[in-house]
Amino acid sequence: MARLAAAALAGTAVEFYDFFVYGTAAALVLGPLFFPTFSPVAGTLAAFGTFAIGFISRPLGSVLFGHIGDRHGRRPVLLLSLLLTGLATVAVGCVPSYDSIGIAAPVLLLVLRFLQGLGLGGEWGGAVLLTAEHAPEGRRGLWASFPQIGPAVGFLLANGVMLALSAGLSDAQFREWGWRVPFWAAGLLAAGGLLLRGSLAESPRFQEIEEPAEVPLAEVVRGHWRLVLLTAGALAVGYAVFYTVSTWALAYGTERLGVSRTVMLSCIMAAVACKAATTPVFALLGDRYGRRPLCLIGCAASALWTFPMVALLETAQPLLMFLGFVGALTAFMCMFSVVAAYLPELYEPRVRCTGAAVGYNLAGVLGGALTPIVATAVSGGSGPPWGVAAYLTGIALLSLGCFALLPETLPARTAAAAATA
Repeated sequence: MARLAAAALAGTAVEFYDFFVYGTAAALVLGPLFFPTFSPVAGTLAAFGTFAIGFISRPLGSVLFGHIGDRHGRRPVLLLSLLLTGLATVAVGCVPSYDSIGIAAPVLLLVLRFLQGLGLGGEWGGAVLLTAEHAPEGRRGLWASFPQIGPAVGFLLANGVMLALSAGLSDAQFREWGWRVPFWAAGLLAAGGLLLRGSLAESPRFQEIEEPAEVPLAEVVRGHWRLVLLTAGALAVGYAVFYTVSTWALAYGTERLGVSRTVMLSCIMAAVACKAATTPVFALLGDRYGRRPLCLIGCAASALWTFPMVALLETAQPLLMFLGFVGALTAFMCMFSVVAAYLPELYEPRVRCTGAAVGYNLAGVLGGALTPIVATAVSGGSGPPWGVAAYLTGIALLSLGCFALLPETLPARTAAAAATA
């Protein structure tokens, strides 16, 4: 289990590195380089628009790779999704700017971002299922949480490279070629991830399936459509909170508050590191007390913390901004540390790869794709961006309602509830 969890974590970290490095570049440099005819705010919105394309393609990736995972096994998904995302990310670093090739530059950016999202849409389902289906029942939450640490590691890698380049290069050098280096580095990281994953065994639960689903998506739509919609709505707040902190706040802090790139990245990275450290703790609590209670607590905490987080961000003081970010990400992780075990348990094994991945990635569209765009649009006034806090609170309440309608899956709590009834 330790070797399997490490390989799942490493591969997920590489894929999310690829995905996050684009988000950081969108916040810092892609607007002026690829949309130079726009105003600064419009350029940022356009860059975040290309960022959103990756979320829109993620559900398509979950359908494509979910079909492979439910028909042919979880292991092929891990290899193919990592290869696709890695190649697309390296290619982003090679796209000439608008000044060199004109309108073809943002078009290529859109296509490659679409392919990034397609690969990442398959990654989560494969990594989580392979880990969760190997794990012993009493510690499924803990072992399945390791792939959930991968996004934090990927974010820290992506932004660590960006931070080092931003601090070591002049603004002109960073805009000319420095921002491309993290994208090129994705090739080496993807090669390492493929080596780690090449020796993994197939999931025992998949091998027990006597008749794999012919068309997994059709079975999911026909028999589990309500579950897919509820899980998408339930997880939306996690994406919204994370990308508010990691992408919108970075752009807002540097452009509107005048905080340096280095300070903003340092505050956000420190908060993400704290988030990663809490993941196994919440996962253990989920194994003991159930998945659903932690999800409900995380949603409620997110709803309560959005206005304090915006107020702390508005101070432009590093320590206070860090406290705002770490509070928001801790609430987020209270939910997302257990969903890697929770979502697979909600679906039957023959359609699990498709169902869990589609629900998870639809949540990315609802909560991740639109959040930086909406947050940038509603924070254009002269005062504090309270509209961002109101938007996040609304999504948190929506997610809270969806989780309230979902069942518990931890066997001990499910049995206890049945006995009481």
